[in-house]
Formats: sequence, C-alpha cells, structure tokens
Amino acid sequence: MYHISELAESVGLSRATLLYYEKLGLLKGKRQANGYRVYTDADRQRLRLMQQLQAGGLSLQECQACLDGKLDREMLGQRLETVEREIAEKRKSRDLLAALLGQSSLKDWHEEVERVAPDLHRAWLMSQGFSSAEAGLVALVSKDMNAHDAYMAVFMEVFAGLDWWGPGTAEATRRALTLVPFAPETIFEIGCGPGMATMTLAEATRARITATDTAEVALNKLRSRIAVGGFAERIEVQCVDMAAIPAPEHPWDVIWSEGSAYVLGVEKALVDWRALLRPGGVLVFSDMVWRTGKPDDEVRSFWAAEYPVMATPSTRVAQAKRAGYRVLGHFDMGREAMDTYYRPLATRLEALEPDLAGSRVLDDLRREIAVNQAGRGQFGYEMFVLERA
Repeated sequence: MYHISELAESVGLSRATLLYYEKLGLLKGKRQANGYRVYTDADRQRLRLMQQLQAGGLSLQECQACLDGKLDREMLGQRLETVEREIAEKRKSRDLLAALLGQSSLKDWHEEVERVAPDLHRAWLMSQGFSSAEAGLVALVSKDMNAHDAYMAVFMEVFAGLDWWGPGTAEATRRALTLVPFAPETIFEIGCGPGMATMTLAEATRARITATDTAEVALNKLRSRIAVGGFAERIEVQCVDMAAIPAPEHPWDVIWSEGSAYVLGVEKALVDWRALLRPGGVLVFSDMVWRTGKPDDEVRSFWAAEYPVMATPSTRVAQAKRAGYRVLGHFDMGREAMDTYYRPLATRLEALEPDLAGSRVLDDLRREIAVNQAGRGQFGYEMFVLERA
C-alpha cells in the first residue's frame, strides 16, 4: 500500500497532480479511518500505463478511455498521423540546424528560399558576411553557404579554360548593336566574363568601354585579349560588384550585360541600372527564357531549382516597361548561342573528369548540359534592347 506522497514519488509526479487525477476519476484511492488516502500497486501500475499512453500523445481523456477498455482506433489513427507530421517537421528542423552548422548540405534549403523569397535570401546571406556579388553566387550557383568557397574553387577551375561563360555569339552582339539608335560614346559592361562580347563591342564601335566583373581569372583573360587586340586606350577593366556599382560622373550612353543580369535578378537590375543611364540611354541584356508554357517535367523541375524566376520574353518586356523603358527590340539568340557555350563546356568537363570525379560541380554542370539537350526548343536565350524613357 502507498500513501499519496509515496505513490507520487514512485511514479515521478507531484502530489497535486495525483489529486487532480483523482478529481478527474483517473485514480481512486481508499480513504482510511484516519483520513489518509492509500493506494495499491495496481494504482501505481495504472499510472505507469497512463504515462506511456501520454508519451504517445494521448490526452488525459483519451488515456482514461483506453484504460477503461474503450480503445478508439480511428482516434488513434488520427493521432498517429499528427505525430508523424510533427516528426517530419522536427526532422526537417534538425536537418536545417545541422546544415547551418556545416554538418550537411544546404542546397535544398537555399533553392527553396530562393524560390519563395529571393530578395530576402540575398539580404540574409549578406548579413552572414557575404558581399552582394557572393550572395548571388551562393543563391544560384553553389547553393551552400558553408561549402561556397570550395564549390566556387572547382567551378572556376572549370570555367578558367573556357572563352564563353554563358550562351552568346558575336553575331548576336552585333545584331543588338544595330538596334541601338545612336553611335554610343560610352559603354558600361556588367558581368563581362572573359570579354567575348567586350571585344566585339570594341571592334564594332568607337566607344570607350568600361568592362566589369568580380572574377579575376576572367578579367585577366580579358586584359590579355585587350593587349593583343590593341584596345588598351578604349577599354578599361574593373573589378566591380554589379549590385554596388558607383554612380558615374557622367551617366552612361549604353549599359551592356550579356548573361549576368539574372545573378542580381532581372527586375532589380532593370531598376538599379536605369539610374546609371542618361535620358535616352540604352540597356542591352540577355537572359534565359521559356519558349513554351508546357515544358517537359524534367526541364521544368530543373529550372524550378536553378532559375525559379525564369520568365517568357513577353513577361520580361512587361517588366521593362514598368521599370521605365521603351522596348527597342528583342530577339531569340538561337541554337548557336546555346551550342557556343554548352559544347565547349561538355568537352572541358570530359577533360577534367579524372580530377573532378565525385564533385557536385561536375554533377551539376553535367545535369545542366543534359537538360539543354533534352529541352531543345523549350527554353533559350533572348536579347533585349531597351531605351530609358
């Protein structure tokens, strides 16, 4: 027999809790002549069983029904579903915490946040110490802030051996120039990469060109091209973050950005870069766009993760108009622009495979190449030529 304080101690509950259980009818002690309650070992075991049921998520009322032989299987099934959802959420929380601590990959998390809140995603990354340029690369390229430096080192090793760092052709650059309604005196190029478009612009115009990027390996390749081409007096090379471009002393005639506006976000780029143009100045940029409203599942799934805000040309045109531009023209850069980029990339990956085997960079780029082949005609690169209104 147990007095109430002894029973409470044996099951790890307070005396007040046992009195509450008695009030609810969950526990029934026997009152002795001296007024003290006593309990049997059956009462103790009943409490232990009730504790096990509570550990399963049952309420006190549900525990009492089970103890009285009134097992409600439907209720238990619903309770199980609730617990499984809670476990899944807890596991998700656990995985995120582990990833933030560098114990696993943050790729899926970065992709989801980039999809639902891209601006806040970049701002949060910058609060963690990344520059605005790095934040864009984390969000869209490495997708793992903990492994970013290692990923980008391998990524740059791949691209250091390539001339084209995105889809494009000299013919597309020249065609876009024909849509500019004046002979530009100054061109500010954003995201110039190794300078393939830069050199075409220098050859096709008399403009003074300022070519900018944040990848020194690309800028060094451009510097070599400038020296060989004899354009040192007309092309200035600068390491500049596209999200932190200083206000020019004189607004630019033309801003040129082939294949890089997506890093900042096209809508943000349209607004930010407009302020750098003189009235009547022109912004030229290229971007990956949808060519169909019903892409294959594989293609849609890939771009939903890699470029969730990818749009159609008509959507980009509407965004440009809202941002204060007059659309001078836009055109499909064609299959050749895609092949100019993807074919050398595939060859480069094949040459580096022994060194890159097992790396996520190799897997990511190979998947992109495969989707490019599978999705022919479903997406492509579009060139836009816009005049500041």
